Amino acid sequence: MGGSLIAASAVATTAFPNAGYAELKEYPPGTTFPGRIGRTIDESQPAWPAPIVAKPGSPNVLFIVLDDTGFGQLGCYGSPINTPNINRLAEGGLLYTNMHTTALCSPTRSCILTGRNHHSNAMACITEGSTGYPGSNGLIPFENGFLSEMLVGQGYSTFAVGKWHLTPAEQISAAGPYNRWPLGRGFERYYGFLSGDTSQYYPDLVYDNRQVEPPKTPEEGYHLTPDLVDKAIGFIADTKQLAPEKPFFLYLATGAQHAPHQVPKEWADKYKGKFDDGWDAYREKVFAKQKELGVIPQNTVLSRHDPDVQDWGQLPADERKLYARMMEVFAGFLEHTDHHIGRLVDFLEQMGELDNTLIMLISDNGASAEGGPHGSVNENKFFNNVPDDLQQNLQALDELGGPKYFNHYAWGWTFAGDTPFKRWKRETFRGGVSDAFLVHWPKGIEPKGGVRTQFAHAIDMVPTVLEALEISPPKDIRGVTQSPIEGVSFAHTFNDAAAASKHDTQYFEMFAHRAIYHDGWRAVCPFPGDSFAEAKASFGELTLTEDKLRELDAKGWELYNLTEDPAETNNLAETHRAKLIEMIALWYVEAGRYDVLPLDSRGTARFADPRPQLTKERDTYVYYPGTQSVPENVAVKVLNRAHTISADVDVPSEGAEGVLICHGGNTGGYTLFVKDGKLHYVHNYVSAEEFDIASTESIPTGKLTLRYEFEPTGKPDLAHGKGTPGKGRLFANETLIGQGELPVTIPLLIGLGGGLSVGRNPGSPVSELYTPPFAFTGKIFKVTVDVSGKSTQSAEEQHKAAAMAAMKRQ
Repeated sequence: MGGSLIAASAVATTAFPNAGYAELKEYPPGTTFPGRIGRTIDESQPAWPAPIVAKPGSPNVLFIVLDDTGFGQLGCYGSPINTPNINRLAEGGLLYTNMHTTALCSPTRSCILTGRNHHSNAMACITEGSTGYPGSNGLIPFENGFLSEMLVGQGYSTFAVGKWHLTPAEQISAAGPYNRWPLGRGFERYYGFLSGDTSQYYPDLVYDNRQVEPPKTPEEGYHLTPDLVDKAIGFIADTKQLAPEKPFFLYLATGAQHAPHQVPKEWADKYKGKFDDGWDAYREKVFAKQKELGVIPQNTVLSRHDPDVQDWGQLPADERKLYARMMEVFAGFLEHTDHHIGRLVDFLEQMGELDNTLIMLISDNGASAEGGPHGSVNENKFFNNVPDDLQQNLQALDELGGPKYFNHYAWGWTFAGDTPFKRWKRETFRGGVSDAFLVHWPKGIEPKGGVRTQFAHAIDMVPTVLEALEISPPKDIRGVTQSPIEGVSFAHTFNDAAAASKHDTQYFEMFAHRAIYHDGWRAVCPFPGDSFAEAKASFGELTLTEDKLRELDAKGWELYNLTEDPAETNNLAETHRAKLIEMIALWYVEAGRYDVLPLDSRGTARFADPRPQLTKERDTYVYYPGTQSVPENVAVKVLNRAHTISADVDVPSEGAEGVLICHGGNTGGYTLFVKDGKLHYVHNYVSAEEFDIASTESIPTGKLTLRYEFEPTGKPDLAHGKGTPGKGRLFANETLIGQGELPVTIPLLIGLGGGLSVGRNPGSPVSELYTPPFAFTGKIFKVTVDVSGKSTQSAEEQHKAAAMAAMKRQ
């Protein structure tokens, strides 16, 4: 019954070659207890399974992921925006000028965390746009292990903080499943938001596997970025005070610089007047600074003025004023983000951990054009085809960046933010995929302030970390055999600026916009084209068909020699035809290897595709108080259809007030509530107008049912941002107590953030008639939403219409 401890140690070392100095991870399967068990304790010898412990001196690992930040927007890349803390990391480390991403957030983040290409991760698009094909179903395979899963098995603490956006959108509710949430993919602690964006003042927060609310209100000074950094610091401190030798892996993904561009006013005001000369002037100044800093080659030619961007000099003064302020807000937002990154870096330095922390900072794609040609003070208007009004936007000038607006700048600033490249996020020109990237690790990198020009891709980060940590990729994780890592390490460039890149070939594809890099050459096939206006003229509707694909492969590809032309300004497709044909063929080879096909150009129209749901859509939905908010993707769909909302309540003799049910936030939504004894239904039409239907008499006390009924009286005009008009009626039990007309309703998307909640209004207020959370002071038993009445538009049609509207803002 006994066994040799020495022999058992040898078995463990063979079975787990990367187990550091731990004798055993656990008793390996198939082995016997290595101690001795007798009839009594004095005849027995104990043998504890040793804990998993990292090798002594193992560095911490910190990934910092910025959102929608262009190549020309950080100070160390030539921008006039102040980023002293990010600059400090570059000055104490290495600045990479040839790093690439996928052109979109979720796909890039999957590459950063797994070391595999985004189609290999089934992440061709964002999770909301998944389709039923191996390369795009949104379910990152468990055989593609996350770096967190690899490192937690090596004795690391693992933390994720901030934006996630790697769980299928239909799986982020309280019903789960939770196996693709952060804690299901190797992170021991998580704090952040699971969706693609959120309000910086009223975020949809998740702590580990449960929803939580922000610790303060905007009026009390709350902002998401400092909250995220506070949690990151707290997670590290919690561990280090107990196990100071235990290294950590922290994945910090701020919501910045994605819309909404929100920051305290004093930060935006630092940039007053700095952008009054417009986006073209910004490009010229940044381009010159980039050459001075050596972040672009001296032979680089600045790309052309984008054909979709207005000429700044021809704009009316009011528009220039508005757009300049939008950029001031963005710049303040970025400097504010940099400040809080600096707090984290300072904390690591104070702990004595900074020198042995391998930091990699990256942006997930190029600057975002999702604000459209004119920008917006409420991005939900774009989703709903509701045009922005210049005068309304001008009235918002003094409050841009505050909690009232969900704002995004005009795409002229996108074009400028990607200097010196052309185009932007979602497209595979270098403006969409060439991104800021730096590495800081004083203990492991001798050069300070160096520039590295080797080609690299986000899939290379994981293998680089593993090489730096002297860890081999695991053969299996939790019993799942692992796929090969597809990236290659660039650790050899840390101390050798002249080292050749080991990454020779890389494909790109996003919404059928394709590119291929190979040995300094780059071929690009833009679809629908490198100008929306030109594309509409040539193609009409923008769905890629087999006939159009043949046409594109015959004459739609462009070819660039990046050694001579880093910014893709001289198309060599006609003069180097043989090279172009070679590159196109290579793209198809890579597409076959990594599950890229079929090509799907539909963009956010993919949102309309049916995909597996936990439950089928039904006629009746029952919701309860005290539960977590229901995310938009799985909440009842009431738009453009007859419906009733019934709240079974108990109102005390002294009366009650508060929210019965609400869905959305200050960007749009609806709310049923009691105030001053009266029952109210408010429909917030994308913050442009509130329609309030109130009862003419006070509600009774005792147990009763309070009900709202919506009867459509017309048809929606989705193309012009108008949902179904109708008549609303309020009832207490069966007694009609109020009614009113809704001349227009939200046509497509209820709100950005907020979800559906019963008994209170978490987050931003759906209506200006109350201050959240405005919890109901009586008792709510349940709220039933019935959509069995004859629909003006089916749920499936709503999905499709919403997707087409979303295409407009892209």
